[in-house]
Amino acid sequence: MTIAVTGANSSVGLNLLAHLANREDLSVVAVVRSERAAGSLPSSLRSAPRIASYEDVEQLTRVIAGASCVVHLAGVLVESKASTYKNANVDTTAAVVDASQRAGVQQIVLVSVIGASSDSPNRYLKSKGEAERLVADSGISSTIIRTPILLGRGTAGAAGLVRVASQNKVRLLDGGRYTMRPLDLDDLSRAILAAIRTQPEGVSIHELVGPEAVRYHDLVARVAHMMGRDLSIGTMPLWIARAGAAITSRIRGGGVSPTVIDVITADEAVETNADIELGINLTPLSTTLEKILSDSDRDR
Repeated sequence: MTIAVTGANSSVGLNLLAHLANREDLSVVAVVRSERAAGSLPSSLRSAPRIASYEDVEQLTRVIAGASCVVHLAGVLVESKASTYKNANVDTTAAVVDASQRAGVQQIVLVSVIGASSDSPNRYLKSKGEAERLVADSGISSTIIRTPILLGRGTAGAAGLVRVASQNKVRLLDGGRYTMRPLDLDDLSRAILAAIRTQPEGVSIHELVGPEAVRYHDLVARVAHMMGRDLSIGTMPLWIARAGAAITSRIRGGGVSPTVIDVITADEAVETNADIELGINLTPLSTTLEKILSDSDRDR
């Protein structure tokens, strides 16, 4: 079976490629936008890098031809002048769906986010909800996996957490009182592999979060303690953060905006975790934190 992965050079994509490399029954088409991105991919006998514009349906169709499944990872949380929620999250998904239909792909796996809804007042969550709807209405058997903050090598969540915990004094948004359910990056890759292996018919939507609910304040303090640091944690009022983000993102044409702040500080909660349904065992948060600190030490 051949699997095509869009956004293969992302942290999720690189982790997934590592898991796929161990599967002798699978070959991989690693789809990226540029030669530079292709050069960042690990060499593997089972993985072939392919360069394509996610806006060019005909090019995408040629690249994914012969694939049984497309895993769509491409998208953004933080907008820039070049990448808006519409073109990066919605239009890209529309092109991938169109190309998948033309290429005769049998399954699409979409990695989405907790809270995604086409009716959401939050522009990011709305765009992810619209992407989900495009996949669900494609006529192709689809698995949608909604995730919380991801922790693992190369993730923004892990980098931010280590960076904050490394300081002597920090002010967290709303004092870090919001609740998180961090998911180990390896667990997401296992969930994607499970979806590929079972290939359920129709449309399946899973909300997959980590095994432990924790306030961000407590998570930062926990990591600081593991690093042997004495960290003083203060509060950044949300209204001040939103006001500052509104000004700077407007001036720069992107960056952290009030939309991003609202996503970051939303409680991550689900009615039913999908780990059992997907048949995976979740990594304890303590183990995940040990891994990201070990990765951080190696990357220095």
